[in-house]
Amino acid sequence: MKLPRELINGILIFFGIALYFLIMELFGLSKILYLRILNAAFVYYGVSKTLQYNMKEGKTGYITNLLSAGATAIIGVLLSVLGLLTYIYARGGNQYISNLSGEFLFGGNPTANEYCFGVLFEGIASAVIVVFVAMQLWRKKTSTDDA
Repeated sequence: MKLPRELINGILIFFGIALYFLIMELFGLSKILYLRILNAAFVYYGVSKTLQYNMKEGKTGYITNLLSAGATAIIGVLLSVLGLLTYIYARGGNQYISNLSGEFLFGGNPTANEYCFGVLFEGIASAVIVVFVAMQLWRKKTSTDDA
């Protein structure tokens, strides 16, 4: 059974983000909010791999690739947030939240579930932006190849 390319690249996004988070945690940098911006690079990499594979297979339709790229990004973000939630509960649950970034979308002292919901919201928003940027870059790349 062959897994869909979107799922494979979504899992790749998850592993990239998880490894990045663990390295940040190891060096005590997980409280720095701005380092989370680099998560977008892992999402872009996975989305780009999906688009590259689609182009290689001859799938050049904008909507087809947009949906494929979107599915890849959303799978990666969902798996990453589920992984984060699991990690938070493995490290002590709500007490562990104080070790993470103090800057939070909704403010206050969130629970583990609220924190992950905020990260999910941020992740989906950034995933949408990354997908549209990647689509524009790929569209430009394929249209100049035709000329």
